[in-house]
Amino acid sequence: MLRDAIRRIPVWLVWVLGLLPLVWLVVQAFRGGLGVDPVKALEHRLGLHGLQFLLLGLAITPLRRLGLNLLRFRRAIGLIAFTYVMLHFAVWLSLDMQFEWNQIGRDLVRRPYILIGMAGLLLLIPLALTSNDASLRRLGARRWRLLHRLTYVAVLAGALHFVLLVKGWPAEPFLYLGAAAALLLLRLLWVSRRASV
Repeated sequence: MLRDAIRRIPVWLVWVLGLLPLVWLVVQAFRGGLGVDPVKALEHRLGLHGLQFLLLGLAITPLRRLGLNLLRFRRAIGLIAFTYVMLHFAVWLSLDMQFEWNQIGRDLVRRPYILIGMAGLLLLIPLALTSNDASLRRLGARRWRLLHRLTYVAVLAGALHFVLLVKGWPAEPFLYLGAAAALLLLRLLWVSRRASV
């Protein structure tokens, strides 16, 4: 029953639902609902949504093993994640840093979490560019899958970026890092178990 319901969900609906938080952020920005520092709030929430969708993409394989097959939505979820991460970077670069290249250079040296976040973004770019059937055919299934394993590193980079940028020791960033580590550990366990059979 649930499988049939999931099969009937069109992929475009995943896109609509995935981008609803972005629409809500834009509405809040225009209505002055992002608090005393709207740029920081927008930057933070875009990055958080990006990380959430990256984790959701990683969770698809474990969910499939539990009987919930969302595999046909994985590409859309990955591209939605990339959209949020790119917007997070764009807001930081344009609204927060205002293209002040000297300040950006100083921040890159003083704040390693920015470099880690940028590394995660750079890893996502080839994944987004090859998230289509033509790239799958051109690269071949084996090389395409190998390339898309960069997702694991990108997710860890995103979670670590979040942990390092916050002040103090709030629980939320560590929960995201823990979720990323747990999902990657599950995948490693399955791969090693398959190799030993």
